[in-house]
Amino acid sequence: MRLRNIPGADDAIAIHSYVVQNAKENQNKWNEVFENTNPIQIEIGMGKGQFILSLAKNNPNINYIGIERYSSVLVRGLERLELEEFRNLANIKFLCIDARELPEIFGVGEIDKIYLNFSDPWPKARHARRRLTSKEFLKRYETILKASGNIEFKTDNRGLFDFSLEEVKEIHSWGVEEVTFDLHHDVNMNQNNIMTEYEEKFSSMGNPIHKMIIQRYEEALTKESITAESTTEEY
Repeated sequence: MRLRNIPGADDAIAIHSYVVQNAKENQNKWNEVFENTNPIQIEIGMGKGQFILSLAKNNPNINYIGIERYSSVLVRGLERLELEEFRNLANIKFLCIDARELPEIFGVGEIDKIYLNFSDPWPKARHARRRLTSKEFLKRYETILKASGNIEFKTDNRGLFDFSLEEVKEIHSWGVEEVTFDLHHDVNMNQNNIMTEYEEKFSSMGNPIHKMIIQRYEEALTKESITAESTTEEY
């Protein structure tokens, strides 16, 4: 689906106090950005921000970073900050970047948890490497995620979900901790679930929501090796 361009979105993002500019300059310094030593969690592909803003509101002792590639989408998330329930949050920042840049923005083990919600399925086989749950991206996540960190992934796309499970199985440093093919009818995994905008939409249409939690087991690859791969890949 083609994104609708919002005039002035780039300018609004460039001056917004919650958006971190020149993100690469803060590598290994994100606790300084937040001015505390609390854990840092990120959502990649945050959309309009309902999910991560709700997390930040509910968990003031955790720092959150919402990441969105498209300025016309991110600006909608920033507008939510004007709502009374999200006003004056001190534990959230935003980045307008491509997820391929993650190893250059965060240091080794700097992130405690990653959320992937209703990511673009990139249905054509030739685009599989662009999927945020592909082996290529899992290797990037290894670089920035703590050894005990995990990823929570939700989608209504069964094809993408099955693909993701297979990708995890092919990398020895990852393992599936929990999985469900019908989140809203799984009492344990649905506990304290925060729905995204897409989740509300697809669930109302009767689509089952799939969720997995995967754990990082072994030491991450070196940042240098991931960065080298990133510069040689073709998309």
